[in-house]
Amino acid sequence: MEIKLMRNILGANDEIAAQNRKIFAERGVIVMNLMGSPGSGKTTLLEKTLTRLADKIKIAVIEGDLFTAKDAERIEQAGVDVIQINTAGGCHLDASMIQKACVSLNLDAIDLLIVENVGNLVCPAEFDIGENFKAVVLSITEGDDKPLKYPLIFKESEVTLLNKIDLLPFTNFNLQSAREDLTTIHPTIKIFETSCTKDTGLDDWEAWLLGKVAR
Repeated sequence: MEIKLMRNILGANDEIAAQNRKIFAERGVIVMNLMGSPGSGKTTLLEKTLTRLADKIKIAVIEGDLFTAKDAERIEQAGVDVIQINTAGGCHLDASMIQKACVSLNLDAIDLLIVENVGNLVCPAEFDIGENFKAVVLSITEGDDKPLKYPLIFKESEVTLLNKIDLLPFTNFNLQSAREDLTTIHPTIKIFETSCTKDTGLDDWEAWLLGKVAR
């Protein structure tokens, strides 16, 4: 009975996600679903990305969080339109939430819509929101075992950002092992090593993201 219920939930979500994807395609909007654990550096990476792309493309952001608007307030300082979604304890965003949030956005004036999902390595990967691609941020401080412990999010993501790479010398994170695990789970995954405090890897990330929008 529980399995049947889960199938019904995911099926209904997928229908709305397909509607979202159709609308985004018609408006020429590329959508990135940005995922990762709490504290992985998603919001800081997003701030850096918005600053770098501000004069190149038009961006809007949807922020997912359990209760507060703290991240949305930070992102608003970058001068982009931002919509806050509070899930009131829910561990992920779903397609219906995105559909409702987009009513408040002028999609015709957006090239790239970035959805920062709720901090979680499990649930967000299971729910299609109508995005073009998923990206997952993994902090060096979280440990190199995470790809094998939470394989779905890395399998579903087109790109992984190994963030806070400047802290590598101070951890026991095995970079080679993490890369091997990631490519075993997803052979074509794109991997960036980034540090937002040192600006490491951000040029390559910016160029890759602009290429996605251009295509």
